[in-house]
Amino acid sequence: MTDMTQGNPYRLILLFSLPLLFGNVLQQLYNMVDSIVVGNVIGDKALAAVGTGFPIIFMMSSLFMGIGVGATVMISQFYGAKDLKRVNETVGTIYTAMIVGILPLSLIGILASKPLLQLIKVPDDGTLGMAHTYMIIIFIGMIGTLGYNINAGILQGLGDSKTSLLFLAVATVINIVLDLLFAIPLRMGVAGVALATIIAQISSWIFGIRFINKHYDFIHIQLHKFFFDKKLFAQAIKLGIPSGIQQALFSVGIMVMQSLVNSYGFNFMAGFNGANKIDTFAFMPIQSFTTAMTTYTGQNVGAGNHSRVYQGIRAGTVLSVGCSLLVGAVLYPLSGFLMQMFSKSPEVIEAGVSYLHCVLPFYFLLAIVFMFNSTLRGTGETIIPMISSFVALWFARVPIAYFIAEHWGKNYLFLSYGFGWALGSLVSGIYFATGRWKRKSLVHHE
Repeated sequence: MTDMTQGNPYRLILLFSLPLLFGNVLQQLYNMVDSIVVGNVIGDKALAAVGTGFPIIFMMSSLFMGIGVGATVMISQFYGAKDLKRVNETVGTIYTAMIVGILPLSLIGILASKPLLQLIKVPDDGTLGMAHTYMIIIFIGMIGTLGYNINAGILQGLGDSKTSLLFLAVATVINIVLDLLFAIPLRMGVAGVALATIIAQISSWIFGIRFINKHYDFIHIQLHKFFFDKKLFAQAIKLGIPSGIQQALFSVGIMVMQSLVNSYGFNFMAGFNGANKIDTFAFMPIQSFTTAMTTYTGQNVGAGNHSRVYQGIRAGTVLSVGCSLLVGAVLYPLSGFLMQMFSKSPEVIEAGVSYLHCVLPFYFLLAIVFMFNSTLRGTGETIIPMISSFVALWFARVPIAYFIAEHWGKNYLFLSYGFGWALGSLVSGIYFATGRWKRKSLVHHE
């Protein structure tokens, strides 16, 4: 565990971020293996099918993901105030909510998956059937995904970013081995890839429970014994619902964008989905720094030290923007080469390169908006990040994408991302400058 209420902010944020970065690399490694195996062994239609269901899966699970974000903020603030009893009660409450809610979530996802795929215009040329199969299996094993994310949130709230790396290593090894086994000798197609994913995630989740119970004597996760505190759950809902709504709206926006992408055929879909895997690697340093910033802010707000929050956001922004510029400079000229990992089709490669060349130059704007929003969440302010995301997506990215596609062509529609990030940075930055976030602490100080 790391006490982030003392010491140099640059050093604390950087050291906390590095294990998260390595963990994100591992996570994306097995996602990349999924896509590489699917694209090269099963085909371009399968690559399009696996990627196109992601925003629907993300949307269906966003409420629980949001509550997990709320729990992370609560744990970090209670830990900053040295209230370990409330930390354990928060963990028990969130786990109970997940166990009770997972069955209806999975059933709704299974029943709604095909209509939603048809809604976003997934071509019925084999792609729709494979995407439907993939999503059904993923929803059946959704408890592993949510459980892993809750475990990671618990540890991050405590200032422990290293242990999640171990959980991911377990999942990565299992997923890669099963991917190759199910897809090549057993020829199970996209069903095998989905099955490998859920087996890996459930294994990692169960391993995580055992590890947390063994190494943190003030936390007791017991799946057969429920603990539920209405006030704590209400607080998690209050903090988490805006984040969940934000993620759901983001998913809907991505589905609208995916519908536009899908209208250009499976080659453009496959290129977009393959480039998204590369894009996710570019995003990892930003994601790691912003996760660190939420924990850093939560602990310092819990300790009643607002001046360190200002020091932290300066340090986090410098680190995050610097890394985004460096990553963009490295990946931009390699875009075509990297896309060849997923497909040899010139049309697929061209679509992927178009996407990367439109978004990579503006990644520094994404770093800024994420840094402001993660800091605000750490203080307990979750409404403004939701508004920022909504405005960026629906007032900029989506309408501008359709405008550009209509007037300049499909290869330039992804320039809309930069406009959205700029607008989101403006909304969150202005609010942070007002200082109103100082009133949001869950821990009251005399």
